[in-house]
Amino acid sequence: MLPRRQGVGHGRGFYIRSVLDASVSRAVSNRSPSILKPGSRAPEFTLKSTPDQTVSLRDFRGTPVVIAFYPADWSPVCSDQMGLYAQVMPEFKNFGAEVLGISVDGIWSHLAFAKDRKLNFPLLSDFEPKGAVSMKYGAYKARIGESTRALFVVDKRGVITWSMLSPNGINPGADGILSALEKLK
Repeated sequence: MLPRRQGVGHGRGFYIRSVLDASVSRAVSNRSPSILKPGSRAPEFTLKSTPDQTVSLRDFRGTPVVIAFYPADWSPVCSDQMGLYAQVMPEFKNFGAEVLGISVDGIWSHLAFAKDRKLNFPLLSDFEPKGAVSMKYGAYKARIGESTRALFVVDKRGVITWSMLSPNGINPGADGILSALEKLK
């Protein structure tokens, strides 16, 4: 079992904060050369956030952006991960950062999931063509038709400054993101 630190719990017995230690994080990242690495230009995208609204990465130029690809709405680990990001949103905002969650689930699933989990950031649907944006970032598993659990911090110029691939069953937490945002200051 991978080492984890426990943090804030939530009423269903899941741990919202489950963070890989630095050595495990590096080992996981080193095994998966497929996701985009720091120094790469973040691929542009436009995805639906509601049935009649879209969000584009270019809309955030001049602002740090956290892009969180995740496998599926409603799964226990994804619920905990997205819930954690909603809880630490004030810390992200202290760095002037925006958060975008992306999965291949449909927009109606995203809207219900965000409402149920009280998420305070947009969930974007990479549904049609399925996984097209996830593929651009190297965060798509074609054999199962889902995004991987991959994180990216994009700077004000649109360059990836930090990326991490986490095993699907592990909540990567927010520590790595916060450290990457701190380095952008």
